[in-house]
Amino acid sequence: MKKQISVALVGNPNSGKTSLFNKIVGGNQKVGNFSGVTVEKYEGTVFRNEYELKIIDLPGTYSLTTYSPEEVVTRKYILNENPDVVINVVDGTNLERNFYLTTQLIDAQANIIIALNMYDEVEKQGTKIDFTQAEELLGTHIIPTSAVSGLGIEDLLNHVVELFENKISLKMNKLSFSPLMEGYIEKLIKIISTDKELSAKYHTRWLAIKLLVNDKDVYKTVREFPVWIKINHVLSEALAHVEKKYDSDTELMLKEERHALIRGAIKETVKYPSKRKKNTSEIIDSILINRVTGLPVFIFFMWAMFQLTFTLGETPMNWIEAFFGWLGNTASQVITEPTTRSIVVDGIISGVGGVVIFLPNIMILFFALSFLEGTGYMARAAFVIDKVMHKVGLHGKSFIPMITGFGCSVPAFMATRTLRNKSDRITTLLIIPFMSCSAKFPVYVLVAGTFFGTAHAGNALFGIYMLGVVIALITARLLKTAVFKGESEPFVMELPPYRMPSLKVLLLQMWQKASLYLRKAGTIILGASILIWIASNYPKSDEITAEYNQIKSDVMLSADYNETEKAEVISKLEFQESSKQLEHSFVGQLGKLIEPVVAPLGFDWKLGIALVTGIAAKEIVVSTMATLYSLGDADENSHDLRSRLLENPNNNKAVALALMVFVLLYIPCAAASIVFHKEAGAWKWTAFYITYTMSVAWIMAFLTYNISKFFLM
Repeated sequence: MKKQISVALVGNPNSGKTSLFNKIVGGNQKVGNFSGVTVEKYEGTVFRNEYELKIIDLPGTYSLTTYSPEEVVTRKYILNENPDVVINVVDGTNLERNFYLTTQLIDAQANIIIALNMYDEVEKQGTKIDFTQAEELLGTHIIPTSAVSGLGIEDLLNHVVELFENKISLKMNKLSFSPLMEGYIEKLIKIISTDKELSAKYHTRWLAIKLLVNDKDVYKTVREFPVWIKINHVLSEALAHVEKKYDSDTELMLKEERHALIRGAIKETVKYPSKRKKNTSEIIDSILINRVTGLPVFIFFMWAMFQLTFTLGETPMNWIEAFFGWLGNTASQVITEPTTRSIVVDGIISGVGGVVIFLPNIMILFFALSFLEGTGYMARAAFVIDKVMHKVGLHGKSFIPMITGFGCSVPAFMATRTLRNKSDRITTLLIIPFMSCSAKFPVYVLVAGTFFGTAHAGNALFGIYMLGVVIALITARLLKTAVFKGESEPFVMELPPYRMPSLKVLLLQMWQKASLYLRKAGTIILGASILIWIASNYPKSDEITAEYNQIKSDVMLSADYNETEKAEVISKLEFQESSKQLEHSFVGQLGKLIEPVVAPLGFDWKLGIALVTGIAAKEIVVSTMATLYSLGDADENSHDLRSRLLENPNNNKAVALALMVFVLLYIPCAAASIVFHKEAGAWKWTAFYITYTMSVAWIMAFLTYNISKFFLM
């Protein structure tokens, strides 16, 4: 059995950390969540000699503070899990910003190896780095790497093993704060060291620095130990001294000194070209973030993405649809027992298959989003929208959770923790539900593809996504005007250089998201499909059965029909019977109960039931329709859900648009609602969130249906 080495990958967002992780581990990785939070956990393994390297790709973070979930996860892992080796991924084209995190890792006394990533770009810029001097200053080995070309990967992994085996050792770093601050750090270290339990649990220098920068979590921890009285005395003395002499505080002073240390280290070790030409990123930015062209370009990219989703996804979607059609027909012929055949064909195959056929569209969407993010354009999109956000009382920092909401509302809600202003945070929480998460996407694809065809479906989808953004911005403006008055906090946005992402990395990211979608189809949606089938088939009416048995018996005995005509009449009678039994079932009874509420929107009771089940998970809207329409609306010519929807006389383009609008705007899934309540922290906001989203969804769907039916019918 191979020995295991635990390796943590730590770095800033846009440092190429995840690309490097994918390059190292390839497809040998798994995705989950860190314990207790919804932050994604990427874990992979790679083998080197007799060792198994277990590599954890920690969330991107700029520092080891505890403002955001990502920072909390990264800090806890480094300090509590104590990995054998920490690979600090540094963007070689932006050393000053990246080295801020590096110095904090040095404070935590982690076993660091620096992967100086994007080194190919560093060389193209003509930048020269004295690695020997840099290693002396930082006290760690520095390996030039490139996630695109694979430069330095082998050398990096060999260094991990050698550091673990103590064949190479970390040097004493040359970084130190001013004599004044170092004096107080030493005083605190001596006091902390007298408490064996505290000094054994945490690195003493890291604790001392965190106490001086007023870290609330560290304060809370240290207060529980007897040495707190002595520590507090030193902290009070340090604060009074710094305030009197420098008109500052210890937190600000240490931050300034840390930046000064980094600038000094860079000046000693890095030589930039004397004459710098306008780089590619700056040339492209002159168009993409231009005040005139920026917004139209962003809108065009979004439109093109949805057009590609339908155009490229149509053919593979038809293949999958044909496969499930064949599977359903085969199962119908093989399974003779009526109840078992119905639950397999009408429940499982129709329900799960109705969702899985949209896998190609989902994969194309995720590939496009990963490409835009990997190239650096999504940061530009946030920058462009920042100007619009300011007009509604928010800023670009709020748009980051909104962009996250295109993937899933759960991490989007949690991402609002980075907003320190309470009014900004609550406002952003309340507008995230209007951003179309990927779970709503199958509903849009089904409805738009069915009623608008491939040629116009992309336009309909683009319009729905843009409507969500518009409603979100209007809501933000209303809230900031009527409920939360005051200025938003200032925000400086980082624009990473443009890069061409690796095709392998894009495909891996696409598959990771697609596999989660398939996993949901095989678990939650499978279970929901079975439950919906049961609720749609029971209770059965003996009166309806007896009535139709008598009619069918009369037809079989009648001399007015030949054998072929009898078979056709019996088939139609069975269809009518199944429709009436469906209306008599639990689902039918509930559907009839809510029908007065959804009827003004153009929906029949079946669509109403589908929307109710969608509160659990939006994909279930599709599987519910697949189950209900296969039971009540199927005839010998209906082979798929799209044809069944078209055959329903109640359905038309106006209904289709209203349905997409309602799905866009009403309450997200149950899991997201639970997270919303946790982040909002008060029942009044949760109640407002539910009431407001449901009301906006009903009103907008009502307007959409009643206005569009005059133009589309």
